[in-house]
Amino acid sequence: MAPYMNSDAPLIGSSAAASTEKPKPTSIRVIIVGAGFAGITAAIECVRHGHTAVILESYKSTNVQLGDIISFGSNSSRIFRRWPGVPEKLDPICHNSDHLTYYDWKGEHIYTQYWGSEEENFGKRYNGHRGEIHKIVFDHALEQGVEIRLGQQVTEYFETETEAGVVCNGERLTADVVLGADGVRSKARTLVLGHNDAPKPSGYAIYRAWMDSSELAKNDLTKHLVQEDSHTGWLGPDIHFLAAAIKGGKEFSWVFTHKDTRDVDEGWSEPGNHEDACKILEGWAPAVHAIVRMTPPEKLVDWKLVYRDPLPTWVSPKGRIALIGDAAHPFLPTSIQGASQAMEDGSCIAVMLELAGKEKVADALRAYEKIRYDRVKATQKTARDQWHKADFDNLRKNPEAIKLKREEWILNHDAESHAYEVGPKVLAELHQAAA
Repeated sequence: MAPYMNSDAPLIGSSAAASTEKPKPTSIRVIIVGAGFAGITAAIECVRHGHTAVILESYKSTNVQLGDIISFGSNSSRIFRRWPGVPEKLDPICHNSDHLTYYDWKGEHIYTQYWGSEEENFGKRYNGHRGEIHKIVFDHALEQGVEIRLGQQVTEYFETETEAGVVCNGERLTADVVLGADGVRSKARTLVLGHNDAPKPSGYAIYRAWMDSSELAKNDLTKHLVQEDSHTGWLGPDIHFLAAAIKGGKEFSWVFTHKDTRDVDEGWSEPGNHEDACKILEGWAPAVHAIVRMTPPEKLVDWKLVYRDPLPTWVSPKGRIALIGDAAHPFLPTSIQGASQAMEDGSCIAVMLELAGKEKVADALRAYEKIRYDRVKATQKTARDQWHKADFDNLRKNPEAIKLKREEWILNHDAESHAYEVGPKVLAELHQAAA
């Protein structure tokens, strides 16, 4: 049985960390399944706190284009800022606008919301292309000594009282801890639950795209949107349409959310159809239709949103396997917190492993769950539906009611500091309960 990894898999990176400030080694070995933001954050944070980490990723190449726009709140930007060189690389590719302008579906201005004071209080936000941000974080993980193995198909998770592991490409790999960071279809999720939980329709679907803005700049209806970075929303009954220009207006992303009650498989998406999208937007502002019409067909995506009920636990029966990120708590995109909460998971779990030590890693995972569970559940409930339920007649009297809520308890949170603050007490309570 191979500890950690097999020798035949393609390896990216090495075990030598690039940081000049090396943490005290804990000898805790962590296998992480999945190289999304949850998995990579957990790996980087584990290395920062003295553990060794290997990521097993099913993709065979790092050249895969991952989606379009993704948002990281101030709570996760704190984690980015602890990684040397990462903020400097993110700044040029991320959205740089201090306000969001709201219109109704006919194009009449409702309200303009400014972010400046919030960033001063909470810290910077990072909004940009998922694939571009992922590459920066991926490369940083390699620089810090995280081992990443591509083309790894994990088919089974297992644990004993003394170790945990996976069956990967037919071989059993073991470590002290396994983190399932491979999304809502994670096999670790089934192990933790004891059964497979099916997704449910959310009642909504989205059309979305990311594209070059050169054609938009030539059109009188849209050229004002791409003269610089901008953020614009059109709101109507049961539909909201958000658009953002980025990189000085050179690139453009848009997404609109609408009602859709079809029962589809999780993660279902297909190339979008311009006519279908414009039919849903019938009667909407000409600028909105122009944006959709000028979207290259290969860039238009139709994506059905599903959700899952909150899990009763994120930790396996013997306490050596834990779910993180979407595997533990999938978010609807309207919460604007899915990626940030995934990063918080990785930061918290690395601290708890450090505090608990190698002989108490099961306590560390249970403490991670105890610290994170209620916060994540409360954050999931903030998925924004005020735009779909808006009373547009009353908005004329109280336009501020439409603005995006920015809760301090979410954005002003430091997952690492919080784990250090409450972790010893939580570990002590778990020890007393087990005595």
